[in-house]
Amino acid sequence: MSETTTAHELEPARVRKLIAEGAQVVDVRTEDEREAARVPGSIHIPLERLQESADRLDRDRPVVFYCRGGDRSRLAADAFAASGWDAAAMAGGIAAWKEQGLPLEPEDGEVRAPSGLPPR
Repeated sequence: MSETTTAHELEPARVRKLIAEGAQVVDVRTEDEREAARVPGSIHIPLERLQESADRLDRDRPVVFYCRGGDRSRLAADAFAASGWDAAAMAGGIAAWKEQGLPLEPEDGEVRAPSGLPPR
């Protein structure tokens, strides 16, 4: 994963290519956020359960984390990279993914702010 904007961030278009190449894409948002819109082919592990659920991921394959705007996914990527994983965060999160016209599930999906927090 060499195309980065920072040490552990990848642009959404690059993430889409990595998905096609077999990378794992992990949505670390809340259930409500995920239900509203998600990256096709991603798996859901909320940030607060990531450590206890790491065994759901294949350590031999790259993993890209995403959230709404990138903050939560950077935390996850930094932690996993520090533990020796090939890990990155998607720059700009699912908001950037949608802005770039990349596909969502459902097709008419809406990027939602985390419950209880004001929208960005």
